[in-house]
Amino acid sequence: MTIQHFLPPAGVKAPPLSFATRAGDLLFISGIPGFDEHGALPNSFEAQFGFVVKNIRRVLDEAGLTFRDLVKLNVLLTRASDVAAMNALYAGAFGPAPYPARTTCVVQALPDPKMLIEIEGIASAVSPHGVFERSAYRFASRKRVKEA
Repeated sequence: MTIQHFLPPAGVKAPPLSFATRAGDLLFISGIPGFDEHGALPNSFEAQFGFVVKNIRRVLDEAGLTFRDLVKLNVLLTRASDVAAMNALYAGAFGPAPYPARTTCVVQALPDPKMLIEIEGIASAVSPHGVFERSAYRFASRKRVKEA
């Protein structure tokens, strides 16, 4: 089986890891914090959440996948007070239903004290017909529609 690694964006200082790794039909997305395009962490939870979503989208795009290919997400928060805001932002970012399976944990700390959220996940590159296809499908009105 070939393993494909997806590197952090240029200019972002990251620990020694791949942002994502594809093994077979699965894409494993490392925990991604809410850093901006310059590698800085904004102060607000809402801004960090927005950048987490943008960074996950970038990894999925690079792999030829979409949010609808997400199977499981793990959300790590450093403040329990952000759970309600996270649920509202999450519904807007990853919806409409059905959503990926999800675990949400409030943790004591993340690697950088300014990190308020980190999301990791698993996406599937298998089409609804059980055949691997890189990006021959798009989503419209909650249905997968093959592009012409």
